[in-house]
Amino acid sequence: MAAMKTRMSSFSRNTSVAPAPQAPGLKSGPNGTIFLSSGIPDLDKILGGGFPLGSLVMVMEDTEAPHHMLLLRNFMSQGLVHNQPLLYASPSKDPRAFLGTLPSPVLSKDDRSHNRDPEQLQEKGLRIAWQYKKYFGEHQPNFDSHRDTKHEYCNDFDLRKPLERHFLTAQNICCLSIQDPPNLAALRDCCAKFLAQFSRNNSSISCAGRVAIQSFCAPQCEYSNMEWDMLSFIRSLKGMIRDLNAVAVITFPPSLLSPSSSKRWQHIADTLLSVKAIPDEDKELANLLTGYQDMVGLLNVHKVANVNTQVPVILEATTFSIKLQKRRYLVLECLNQAPVDGSSGSSYASTGSCSGSTKTGTLDF
Repeated sequence: MAAMKTRMSSFSRNTSVAPAPQAPGLKSGPNGTIFLSSGIPDLDKILGGGFPLGSLVMVMEDTEAPHHMLLLRNFMSQGLVHNQPLLYASPSKDPRAFLGTLPSPVLSKDDRSHNRDPEQLQEKGLRIAWQYKKYFGEHQPNFDSHRDTKHEYCNDFDLRKPLERHFLTAQNICCLSIQDPPNLAALRDCCAKFLAQFSRNNSSISCAGRVAIQSFCAPQCEYSNMEWDMLSFIRSLKGMIRDLNAVAVITFPPSLLSPSSSKRWQHIADTLLSVKAIPDEDKELANLLTGYQDMVGLLNVHKVANVNTQVPVILEATTFSIKLQKRRYLVLECLNQAPVDGSSGSSYASTGSCSGSTKTGTLDF
């Protein structure tokens, strides 16, 4: 009996592996996608890992409350903590002053003891050496060995504690006011110059950049009525950032745009989010949802970036409640219906459902 011939194919599996990120604040995902943290652990979980490199994120603001600033502050703080270059554009006259409102990461108990003032550590070391020299002998504890703490992919942030000054005085921060220029040429050139340092190659990623543009098309900007020029800028920014190791986040008030322009902006975005404030006294909503008294707003996920894949991301829920606990801890939860007529209240709102516990995580600002 003739030996069976092995079938050969001209097609071979592509076994090339995407470059593994070496810089902090980055992690590998499926299909060779590299994620950059949003600065909010819950949001990273919801989006499947964070913001993919080369993506454009747009956040629709609520005219009643500045909840979008929570997302923007954490996004900026996470980048500065990981020493990632930041370009921040704002309609205010002094955008650098906004850096003083960025939250500080919450450290664990071990990190708190390791990150104390060097003079205090030295004094403590001398005091211990003097008191317990007979126990330690010549081998004194090295109190400086733990000063270099390793930052996680996504930190928790304390909303009531400002970011340390040495993060804000770094040379890799570029602040730009978009209030005065009558056109967007200056902003486009600044973005192009900033993003030129994050070219993508086959080697490992050593650094990634972040672009944060606050309240684009704000009324105090002279170009706020030039909708076509603003749309052209967004398209240009998306084209620049697509092949680079960077992520851009733009917040804008859709109510100040025409319906057609607002739809175009939303269509361009790779990841589209929106925030909405909750009225203080809405009895109907309070009777419908549990934990309404702790809610300060709603987060809606309209679109998730699909990079390096043709399979769309299917979310377990699209609407999440934003809660503040102890005025510093922000929690994202799936909307849970209140119990009716003594029921257990295990059913979820029509916006989506989550498996297991409704709580996706606790965020410290």
